[in-house]
Amino acid sequence: MKQNFNWDAAAFFERLTENNRHAKINGYVFARVSSLEGFQGSLDKMYSSAAFVAVDDTSQGYITIDNSPHTRRVKTVFLAMRHAEDDMDAREECMNNMRELFRQFMSVLLMERTRLAENCIFLDENINFNEIDRYFFTGCACAYFQIAVDTYTNLAYNPDEWLTKV
Repeated sequence: MKQNFNWDAAAFFERLTENNRHAKINGYVFARVSSLEGFQGSLDKMYSSAAFVAVDDTSQGYITIDNSPHTRRVKTVFLAMRHAEDDMDAREECMNNMRELFRQFMSVLLMERTRLAENCIFLDENINFNEIDRYFFTGCACAYFQIAVDTYTNLAYNPDEWLTKV
């Protein structure tokens, strides 16, 4: 029976954050959060850091039961960078900084996509960078992107998984 595979997005982006020169120079720290509300809550607690990469450990998704059964999971990666309150020039500098970090992350994700495909894990090629409104969190520029991940899912009926015949 073919094995199901998964991709640990949080571990991947944690590794990128720790090993990226731009992230280190600009003081990005990594965090795992649960949902947008969890991300906002984390920002409240992280006053000692100037910038964040946070991966949502939950995901939305579905299973396709066609000729090639697979599970789609959508992972969200949040970026945030603190700036002086009500300083729109500083906010724009932070947004440019996060745009550059996103670009650098995508350069590695492109290589990761090829490696994952060898294990029947497929990343959707469309990854949108979304900037969050300036009023989301005072004195902090925020953005996010989402990655849809399709993985093979073994849907072969196995009678050993059931107490009685179904």
